[in-house]
Amino acid sequence: MSEDDINTEEYPTEIHDYLAAFEKSLGSVDEMLKTMMSVSRSELLQKLEPLEQAKLDLVLVYTLNSMFWVYLATQGINPKEHPVKQELERIRTYMNKVKEIADKKKASKLDKGAASRFVRNALWEPDAESEHTSKTPAKGKKRK
Repeated sequence: MSEDDINTEEYPTEIHDYLAAFEKSLGSVDEMLKTMMSVSRSELLQKLEPLEQAKLDLVLVYTLNSMFWVYLATQGINPKEHPVKQELERIRTYMNKVKEIADKKKASKLDKGAASRFVRNALWEPDAESEHTSKTPAKGKKRK
């Protein structure tokens, strides 16, 4: 759409910025879809780890359902009362599960041996010999 086409159509001027942003977003989605369609799905999936494959699938299905949501809204149908709302919520649930798995992978692993050595060395234990020999603090050794 050119600037002249937008100005000749009749719509409230308050929504001009929203329409321009929407058009820009549609252009971005179109470019992304062209990029995704240029590579075969099997080629793409071979290059990805299983977790990345799941993320890709979830993003694709979420995008598709979101576009359908927008389509319903443009047709005057309330998408909040349509089954697409439950589908989007279901996809979000799976996205959260994948995020939790990814976060667990990124979390640092505990080296139990190192942790126990650290705690053991950090705790002070009096020697039995020094406890019995004197109650006065020990003097420092002289250096030669």
